[in-house]
Amino acid sequence: MSGLKNKILISTAIILTTLTAHAQAKDWSTIRFGTESSYAPFEYKTPDNKLTGFDVDLGNAICAHLKAKCVWVENSFDGMIPALKAKKFDGILSSMTVTDEREKQIAFSNKIYNTPTRMIAKAGSPLLPNATSLRGKRVGVQQGTMQESYAKTYWASKGVTVVPYPTQDILYQDMISGRLDASLQDAIMVDSGFLKSPKGKGFAFAGSNITDTKTLGVGAAIGLRKEDNDLRESINRALAAVIADGTYKKLEQKYFPFSIY
Repeated sequence: MSGLKNKILISTAIILTTLTAHAQAKDWSTIRFGTESSYAPFEYKTPDNKLTGFDVDLGNAICAHLKAKCVWVENSFDGMIPALKAKKFDGILSSMTVTDEREKQIAFSNKIYNTPTRMIAKAGSPLLPNATSLRGKRVGVQQGTMQESYAKTYWASKGVTVVPYPTQDILYQDMISGRLDASLQDAIMVDSGFLKSPKGKGFAFAGSNITDTKTLGVGAAIGLRKEDNDLRESINRALAAVIADGTYKKLEQKYFPFSIY
């Protein structure tokens, strides 16, 4: 009789485990991506207020492969990770670079592109992206970015005033008005979104790319909650598919004159 009871208990446990798994299975027929729309050409608004850019097109391609509906949720960049954890959206697709500090809080998809970091200043300025050259100067960064981490880690304690801004657009305004001596940001974004625009006239890159894996990471990826491993695996499969079928290359050529992968 004890053997029969054990079999019944085991069977019941298996049924309950299966039911629990089904109950906890998440429906990814809609995927909500958080983004911040001042990062042209990765994400920005058209004159008619439509959200567009490389990240948006890539996210839509991933959703199409997964037969899911993409929903885009705008959020300040410095609040992306808290909003993801609070389930305001399901993933961060907003030129977010993978760093050790961020990986302590969230998971990431496979790499979606490389994001070099560079400083800009007035064209012809002798300033270089190092603490000695920038001592006594004001350098703008966007809040919550890896560039803010870099500048505060290596420059702030050496006489450089690091000024955080909630958006790149406000930072650019202070660059134009002369309230900043330089700014540090994603090189691709600032080249397309500022230097090549009328408002960026008179500004240029200062020095070369900055590399530091501790603060600047190893490339951008889609940020995800650690518990959503099924979504991460699905996105990785879809990303591999859009790379393999040439969709990624077409989008890359649409926005950039060179490869970013």
